[in-house]
Amino acid sequence: MTQLLLLGIIYLSFISIGLPDAVLGTAWPAVRHTFNQPLESLSSIVIAFTISGAVSGFFSGPVLKKWGTGPVTALSCLLTSLALLGFAVSPSFVWLIALAVPMGLGCGAVDSGLNHFIAAHYSARHMNWLHGFWGVGVTLGPLILGASMASAAGWQGGALTLGFMQLGLAIVLGLTLFLWRHAPHSNPRAQAEHTASLASAKPDSAVAVWLAPLTFFVYVAAEGSVGIWMASILVGSRQFSPAQAGVWMSVYFGAITAGRFAIGWVAHRWGNRILVRWGIAVALLGTLLFALNGPQGLSMLSLALIGLGFAPVYPSLMHETARRFATDTARVVIGRQAGCAYAGLAFFPPVLGLLAATTGLVWVVPMIGLLLLVLLAVTEWLNRLT
Repeated sequence: MTQLLLLGIIYLSFISIGLPDAVLGTAWPAVRHTFNQPLESLSSIVIAFTISGAVSGFFSGPVLKKWGTGPVTALSCLLTSLALLGFAVSPSFVWLIALAVPMGLGCGAVDSGLNHFIAAHYSARHMNWLHGFWGVGVTLGPLILGASMASAAGWQGGALTLGFMQLGLAIVLGLTLFLWRHAPHSNPRAQAEHTASLASAKPDSAVAVWLAPLTFFVYVAAEGSVGIWMASILVGSRQFSPAQAGVWMSVYFGAITAGRFAIGWVAHRWGNRILVRWGIAVALLGTLLFALNGPQGLSMLSLALIGLGFAPVYPSLMHETARRFATDTARVVIGRQAGCAYAGLAFFPPVLGLLAATTGLVWVVPMIGLLLLVLLAVTEWLNRLT
């Protein structure tokens, strides 16, 4: 029973990572109006958030070893809650950039700590579901913001709501620190899968050990670009209100969430590589439909397809790393993958923002489609090498 409660706390903690993730992109059309900022100013906040998240993740190993996963998770959740509450009462745009730093530090530490903890103590099924609960948080964020922006509370009211939700979660985590001592001591299923993968492993390729991290750079660049800029496209060129855009973006994040929960049941039957291949294909179809700029229902369907396509890619690529490489090599490659994921989010969406500032939002969707084609080519090349 204690171990079940701990697992529930872990899932709840990963919701806390997802809650802030959709805030910037969904609320930006209203936020930039409040502070009289150009479209591309969002890039400054994104860069501050992702760089601090990358630093937090990189240095999380020694911190987790010294303080433990439970206390670090609780403190990180407190940091993100204070950052969100600060967002709601910020007097100027500069404060938003400054507050993105503690938000990134908190999210990066929780991400690294919980992924490592689940990998060490639970099965691959729980790893997929863990990322599904991230989707719960990232789906709730736009819904709450959309409802708030449709009322007199505005985006500030939505940020306050999310901040208090995070604060409540931080208190729960602080009160349940004793549960972390009751984690399972071993993971027999994961050990059996790992032993089987080593038996069939090929010699590691010098090219593959860099191609694998590149896939995470490209994938997160695409996923992050959709989450950050699609709301602005809906408002700027498709006559949606900011509130409507927030609700419709929840369709995208909700599709990722539903897809990742489903993966936990079928991944062992279909295999990681097939899931990645079909996921990219479905996301490409959704991107093409969105680019057609049809009726509102088509936009909703397009966002759902993009989300469903994205759902299996990240967890399947991560899970496949241990099968592609020997143990020592896989450990190094996984570290590179985490760094490249943050780099993709820090680099590409801001580049799209600069492109949009000079040529308009019209090129954002084609660039996302190009990213997906590159991702498909790189993953197929990686599959041949490993």
